[in-house]
Amino acid sequence: MDRRCAGRRAISVTVARTRSVARTDTVRDRLRPPREPMGPRAGQAVAALMLAVSPVCIELSGADAGTASVYRCLLALPALVLLVLPEYRREGPPPRRQLAYGLAGGVLFAGDMLLWTRAITEVGAGLSTVLVNVQVVLVPLLAWAVDRERVPGRFLLWLPVLVAGVVLTGGLFEKGASGSDPAAGTLHAILAALSYSGFLFLLRRGGFHGHVRTTYTAVVFSATVASALGGWAWGALDLAPPAGTLAWLALAALTSGIIGWLMVAVYSPRLPSHVGAVLLLLTPVGALALGALILGERPSPAQWAGAALILVSAYATVTGRRGAPSPEEDAPRDA
Repeated sequence: MDRRCAGRRAISVTVARTRSVARTDTVRDRLRPPREPMGPRAGQAVAALMLAVSPVCIELSGADAGTASVYRCLLALPALVLLVLPEYRREGPPPRRQLAYGLAGGVLFAGDMLLWTRAITEVGAGLSTVLVNVQVVLVPLLAWAVDRERVPGRFLLWLPVLVAGVVLTGGLFEKGASGSDPAAGTLHAILAALSYSGFLFLLRRGGFHGHVRTTYTAVVFSATVASALGGWAWGALDLAPPAGTLAWLALAALTSGIIGWLMVAVYSPRLPSHVGAVLLLLTPVGALALGALILGERPSPAQWAGAALILVSAYATVTGRRGAPSPEEDAPRDA
């Protein structure tokens, strides 16, 4: 009789443990984020090339800085809200600190869009493009200063080549400071570079604890409001643009707001800061090629040489000699 009771108790314990493990696995499955279709390096590269479409769309729209900045963010918000819902059900609300990263990053993103567009007319596209892409230096420095992230020697070795490629691609030596107000334009371009670097740093940092889509949607919402206020203050905001302008801005919102920057938000937290910054230099290279193909622009041989320098140095910096992917490239990191 005792043996039968003991056997029944053992079976009950085994069944209970099995159910407990099954429940635990179910909870883990719900909390586990969906698997991405590509690795973080490939994802960041694709994102950078998607972002290259946006400048062409904005140029074809004919919109001024404030209008373009507002609508490329505003038109992306409905789709982003739909993308947030599954993540919110799975992970719950994000911590307040992450939302703060998102809101602050959105303000910096709006500042970058407004300041850089204004700097183009004041100092020329060459110098403004070069200064904004100084992010390839500033973002790793921010990660080193704040997060104590190591900057590898290979990146430092190729950094002068990267900077030379950016300078040549911007056509700086050919156009010089040929704008309406070089002094103000240089200041605005420097402020745009600082804003852009801060935005990239906060966008990456905001994804360390998950809730990536929610935090990124906070970025876009904040950028919409800040762009509207900045555009209104500068008198560069059209609240009722023509249908053709809206169509091109909607395409810019799709390629950059919904796809490009969201992919950066997903993949950049899983990459070393210098790798993510270098891969984003594919954006001006892609914009150069699309400008020639779609807008009929004629880049000079020096600009094509600069693009080639960026591609070669980016390949050498990002690939290099490395073993198996590091843990930070396999899963979101904790800061």
